[in-house]
Amino acid sequence: MKEHHIPKNSIITVAGTVGVGKSTLTRALAKRLGFKTSLEEVDHNPYLEKFYHDFERWSFHLQIYFLAERFKEQKNIFEAGGGFVQDRSIYEDTGIFAKMHADKGTMSKIDYKTYTSLFEAMVMTPYFPHPDVLIYLEGDLENILARIEERGREMELQTDRSYWEEMHTRYENWISGFNACPVLKIRIEDYDLKNDESSIENIVDQIATVIHETKKKVNLMT
Repeated sequence: MKEHHIPKNSIITVAGTVGVGKSTLTRALAKRLGFKTSLEEVDHNPYLEKFYHDFERWSFHLQIYFLAERFKEQKNIFEAGGGFVQDRSIYEDTGIFAKMHADKGTMSKIDYKTYTSLFEAMVMTPYFPHPDVLIYLEGDLENILARIEERGREMELQTDRSYWEEMHTRYENWISGFNACPVLKIRIEDYDLKNDESSIENIVDQIATVIHETKKKVNLMT
């Protein structure tokens, strides 16, 4: 196994729509790099199932819960000295989910303004520990839907296809304008960790390149 040249204190975040394979890649990367994992706790979320049954009633509560939990987790990762691969980013909550519900009227304008103001104050500051690289997983919608069906979470299976179609489009629009940290785009059709564990090596090489190129740019500016 070749040396990867990724700093041991790096923070790597995996982003992408539901069902795209964030948790699988997070675990595989952490194992390969000798990093810890920061996984999204879906099963212990007190609002998630209620939200899927009533978007309008629970959207604001869910987003505030996610913001608080992800902020605490980011703080813990930084205080631990890094060396983490993180499942889902804090940025997606405001850029995708909260905005979608505000646009559709399932979150009131007042709630959306309150939420985004809080997000800006907490996250979009020089003091927040942004990741060294955000891996954005993208793929064809049909392949993503097949993965959602395969894992069989009831609340996801009961969700109308139009919701997933809209999520897919919104994610693509969001990442095209994202600049809070360096981004590495990877297509899910280009690797298969279940049947070929060695496919992680190409991803590791790309991560190392992004991190080192970013450090070069920073050094030139200082």
